[in-house]
Amino acid sequence: MDAVKFDQLLDASGLQCPMPLVKARAALGALAPGATLKVISTDRGSVKDFQGWAKAARNMELVAQATESKDGKDLYVHYLKRTQ
Repeated sequence: MDAVKFDQLLDASGLQCPMPLVKARAALGALAPGATLKVISTDRGSVKDFQGWAKAARNMELVAQATESKDGKDLYVHYLKRTQ
């Protein structure tokens, strides 16, 4: 899923809910409008967490989500675009 271009990478691997979301909020807030943040998480719950945040948030758009495997572990990848 590297077809999605991103401006910054946040590796939240090993963090449990709600920390991937908390760290993503902070990182996204530091980006300029129009910039995209790629978040990598090992927490399966992050998929629904990011979907819920995208529905409620006014300043971001969930561009894409994917599940990738690395070294036998599932990685949950989220692409977030700051809209304002």
